[in-house]
Amino acid sequence: MTFIKNLETELCLNSNPEIAISMQNYMKNNFLFLGIKTDIRRAILKNNYPKHKEEVQNNFRSISWELFQKKEREFHQCAIDILIKEIKKKYVLEDIQLIEKLLISNSWWDSVDTIAKYILGGYLNKFPNETLTIVEHFSNSENLWLNRSAIIFQLSYKEKTNFDLLKSECEKHKDSKEFFIQKAIGWALRDYSRFNPVGVLEFVNSTKLKPLSKREALRNIK
Repeated sequence: MTFIKNLETELCLNSNPEIAISMQNYMKNNFLFLGIKTDIRRAILKNNYPKHKEEVQNNFRSISWELFQKKEREFHQCAIDILIKEIKKKYVLEDIQLIEKLLISNSWWDSVDTIAKYILGGYLNKFPNETLTIVEHFSNSENLWLNRSAIIFQLSYKEKTNFDLLKSECEKHKDSKEFFIQKAIGWALRDYSRFNPVGVLEFVNSTKLKPLSKREALRNIK
């Protein structure tokens, strides 16, 4: 596939070692970076896209996965951008296998949150009958990023959020000592409080949440 080779060449040509160091420090040195800022990275991807449109559209799943296995974080970010763009109206039932692989590979909050909200959320919106099975699987996993995804995947659902399911996940993980789980609970509740502040307030007041979760959940409720 020429798309990946061309994209890789252009990204590497725009690398900046000084910026890369600051990016790596910000991400706790979990990943290597080329040192390309978001606007430049997206411009490079946008410029390369039309030249390989047919190739990308026909192979976006394999392209995304191949990019996601590279070392530098910019490739992972391109993979997610491509998948979000192409998969919207093309979900198939088997996509959950790719989604789970992405969530547990090169995992950190930046990739997991975007995949959970825009790709997992879109998938379960397309296949609602799969929701309970997948959420239970993710929620029962020993992988904290799958746990987090089960809590936040409804962030794009707005007023259509299944509040009973959200409450169930928050209740299930409320005693977790993991920062990213406590934060996810508060974030998901805070986001939904825009549409049901009374319901969120009642739930928080009747549930023994961790201080971080409670503080985040109530941030926008007067």
